[in-house]
Amino acid sequence: MANLNKAFVARLAGLAVIGPDGDDIGRIRDVVVAMRSRHKQPRVIGLVVELPTRRRIFVPILRVASIDPSSVSLISGTINLHKFRSRPGENLVLGALVDSVIEVTAEPGAAPADTDQTHRYRVVDVEIERQRTRDWLVSRLAVRPRRGRGPLGRRGPVAIHPWSRIRGLDEEAIGTPEHGAESLVEQFADLRAADVAHSLRELPAFRRLEVARTLDDERLADILQELPHDEQTEIVTHLELERAADVLEAMNPDDAADLLGEFSERDAESFLEKMNPEDSAPVRRLLTFDADTAGGLMTPEPVILSPQTTVAEALAHCRNPDLSAALASLVFVVRSPTATPTGQYLGCVHIQSLLRELPSTMVAEAMDSDLSSLRPTDSVDSVTRFLATYNLVCGPVVDDEGHLLGAVAVDDLLDHLLPEDWRDMDLHDEREA
Repeated sequence: MANLNKAFVARLAGLAVIGPDGDDIGRIRDVVVAMRSRHKQPRVIGLVVELPTRRRIFVPILRVASIDPSSVSLISGTINLHKFRSRPGENLVLGALVDSVIEVTAEPGAAPADTDQTHRYRVVDVEIERQRTRDWLVSRLAVRPRRGRGPLGRRGPVAIHPWSRIRGLDEEAIGTPEHGAESLVEQFADLRAADVAHSLRELPAFRRLEVARTLDDERLADILQELPHDEQTEIVTHLELERAADVLEAMNPDDAADLLGEFSERDAESFLEKMNPEDSAPVRRLLTFDADTAGGLMTPEPVILSPQTTVAEALAHCRNPDLSAALASLVFVVRSPTATPTGQYLGCVHIQSLLRELPSTMVAEAMDSDLSSLRPTDSVDSVTRFLATYNLVCGPVVDDEGHLLGAVAVDDLLDHLLPEDWRDMDLHDEREA
């Protein structure tokens, strides 16, 4: 394929990076540029490349041998595998420049009445171009009108302007209140919540907050649950109180309780008061338990059914896409009421048992009433031993009166067993250790 001497960064994102020996090293996630004086084009410093281990590293642009529509090839040399960290004066194109609000000056030779006019736009992409010196510079910007929509509510058309006509894209302008995150959110649309959370952690703090404000409540709730607690609190603290309460309502009750547990009692109560009482009630119950106990780990919303429920109905509940695989693995059978804290806990049915029964069979006939249960005060070690002993990925939590309070899933347990900084580690770190 023909080598490209210019390319838009959004189109480079995701391209394979091929080493000099032909091996696939990783994927491009962003481009790093150095901002210079007002009239000088920003210079490309290098690429942010994500390895298969999800570690993001920096590859200097001078290591790039060629760029074609399907991949980027590197020349021979040593690759620094240390985690990428941006330096002062450097900016990520997708992570910081895109969505900036800029001004485009009138074209040279325009009528005298128009020469002083500028128009405000939002950056949607950045073109970089290779020079004869092998340096790469920012050459043009793709922009669309900052405000207003066209027919049928569509956003304004995209226009491309040379860097010489751009004003307002400098260190002082990046991160101002006018900065948005629509384009970046669009790039995250097809990613899993955990992958978006990983990408957010690589962004400047102001950019994370812009993305959070742009995402809808459900999506933001899913992503927050994949972030460390300190970064969760940072984002929630900077949201308006009403918006923060809406996001907390969309989170799983156990995750919302874990997050609110990071705040003072007074601040946590402020959020709870703004939440819908039906959503805040289970969170309040969870906050009464110590975080390192079965009660603090459990979710109050596992699959809970009455004894008369058929196997077909039970399997339908297990197919709920909002359930994790761990929670869908076990059905808990109780007497009415079936909302936690429930009536008398009777037993449980593993999904494999349900699959072996006739659809018309009642779950009471397939129920295991002999499996022991956890107490809300049981320690993390006790919960770990319980799941390991019975080869489970989910276990019931029952109080002294025999009411089901919830269930502990293995994914919530792992969050407490792993080191606090486990999200900062990848397979490469493990191999070095």
